[in-house]
Amino acid sequence: MFFKWIKQHLRIKRFLGTSENAVKTQIWCAVSTYVLIAIVKKELHLNASLYTLLQILSVSVFEKTLISCALQSDTTRTIAPQQGNQMILLYF
Repeated sequence: MFFKWIKQHLRIKRFLGTSENAVKTQIWCAVSTYVLIAIVKKELHLNASLYTLLQILSVSVFEKTLISCALQSDTTRTIAPQQGNQMILLYF
């Protein structure tokens, strides 16, 4: 059951080392990352799946944004410019 859960949730493609210590270290790093993301999800009351949150964080890892801002949904809406205020530059 444990190895099935690892394959389904931790997304370890391959092990970087061959020794027992290297494999254990990589599994523990993946588990701790998964737990930290689960804690963030609970604290911020997010509805997205953990997989989605991990995808967002992997894309924005080098950006200087707060985690809470990166994971919140974008609620800003763009307002379309009004056509009546536009002046015509050239008449053809």
